[in-house]
Amino acid sequence: MKRILFIIFLLLVSIAEAQLLQNKTTFTKQDTLRGSITPEREWWDLSYYNLNIKVQPDKKYISGYNIIRYKVLKSHDVIQIDLQEPLEIAAFTQDNEQLDYTKIGPAYFVILKKKQVPGAYNELYVQYSGSPKEAVRAPWDGGFSWKKDKNGKHFIATSCQGLGASVWWPNKDHMYDEVDSMRIAIDVPKDLIAVANGRLRDTYDYKYGDYKLYEWYVDNPINNYGVNVNIGDYVNFSEVYEGEKGQLDMDYWVLKDNLDKAKKHFKDAPKMMKAFEHWFGPYPFYEDSFKLVEVPYLGMEHQSSVTYGNQYKKGYLGSDLSRTGWGLKFDFIIIHEAGHEWFANNITYKDAADMWIHEGFTAYSESLFLDYYYGKEAASDYVIGTRANIQNDKPIIGQYDVNNEGSGDMYYKGANMLHTLRQLVEDDDLWRQILRGLNSEFYHQTVTTKQIEDYISTITEKDLSAFFNQYLRDTRIPTLEYSHQKRTLKYRWINIVKNFDMPIKIKIGDDEKWIFPKSEWQTIETSSSKKPITIDRNFYVRSKEY
Repeated sequence: MKRILFIIFLLLVSIAEAQLLQNKTTFTKQDTLRGSITPEREWWDLSYYNLNIKVQPDKKYISGYNIIRYKVLKSHDVIQIDLQEPLEIAAFTQDNEQLDYTKIGPAYFVILKKKQVPGAYNELYVQYSGSPKEAVRAPWDGGFSWKKDKNGKHFIATSCQGLGASVWWPNKDHMYDEVDSMRIAIDVPKDLIAVANGRLRDTYDYKYGDYKLYEWYVDNPINNYGVNVNIGDYVNFSEVYEGEKGQLDMDYWVLKDNLDKAKKHFKDAPKMMKAFEHWFGPYPFYEDSFKLVEVPYLGMEHQSSVTYGNQYKKGYLGSDLSRTGWGLKFDFIIIHEAGHEWFANNITYKDAADMWIHEGFTAYSESLFLDYYYGKEAASDYVIGTRANIQNDKPIIGQYDVNNEGSGDMYYKGANMLHTLRQLVEDDDLWRQILRGLNSEFYHQTVTTKQIEDYISTITEKDLSAFFNQYLRDTRIPTLEYSHQKRTLKYRWINIVKNFDMPIKIKIGDDEKWIFPKSEWQTIETSSSKKPITIDRNFYVRSKEY
């Protein structure tokens, strides 16, 4: 009966795939299995991962196991576990009984023998090995980065956002369900050090053999792509930051030849912490510490283990993404990737389509860092300067349930949307309250765009539905069309979604005022038709004289 029901499930997946194709998408069955909360995922809730991995650098080979502890939410007899080729599962076992499975791409559907009783906690033992996908252009095309430092020592790191954590370890590879805590144990050659998330709990130096085990423990919920392993000829230095929740351990792991420069350059880290605790509230992972870990690629927001590869330069590899000069006042990777500790790791999207929640807020955090240290005008210069990077090629929000990210505009269009929203709030204390409130209201949670929209609308007491529809779900930029003749200013919005009626600040000559355009023409009287009309630059809009 189990197999018959499972075959029926596969037929339903095929029907869903056909419906997607009828809607002229290019998504596949595997996209659906990866991107949706399948029946084989929804019946159980993650509790604990016990991940053990041996890394053999010379062979570019890994082996190990993951013990997955979960709570049964409702009875079911098939569980979905994900692992991508060329890695292979050696065995699934539960209560010492080996289990059968069916495989579709990276999704393994394991047929359970034990009765799954709601409320019970069970464990699934997953043994695996193989040569994992090698990253081509980490972190964008992730996997394992097998590199060497200038002394010829192995220098290795993982990265997997978008691609999925199942590219290197077996897990429930969907963002909606975060594990409550986890152990990460890494066996590496004795001349190397392994660094992962959380705190280093212990090391085991085997009396016989050439390997040493590093055991890390994560005390907080963590998303799958936030889990990482970094291996190198590392040295460590640290400091204690006096933060909003008390003493925070800040640890830095760098290649030994870079120790002196790192001690100078990483001064941006406590500066970041001070600014972001001001804007966003307490760092969300005091129990797990904060780390910067040097890696052989640009960097990534791995939770409590932010990876760094910006070559000890200010800006983005020495360049200013805003072209204003302000972007060279800080190390982009330290500020941006650490900003993700609040927006990505504390507040995490449930579906990849809502990735703007991570990237829009964090791109705006770059501006807020400048605001804290250099003032509001510098911050505005920076975020406005990043508009040159916006493509307006497709909506910021992607398609749901198929692991589909939206446009890359989620970064700087997202940031400029938030900067525009700050102008509408018209109260910087309230704006800060909103940012801190988001991190409090959704502390250690996975969320949807609707939850974020509803929260901000409630706090501001404004119906922002059309505003978010315009910037998140449409590619057009609102355009203020106007005519200024015979002491009459005539204006309206064009290139807008239904019900878009955002007020905007303008100057008529030297006189600053708010106007309230809609899709229909409106007029106001002015003192002179010779005075120029200037749109407040802080609004991400365009203007067109009629």
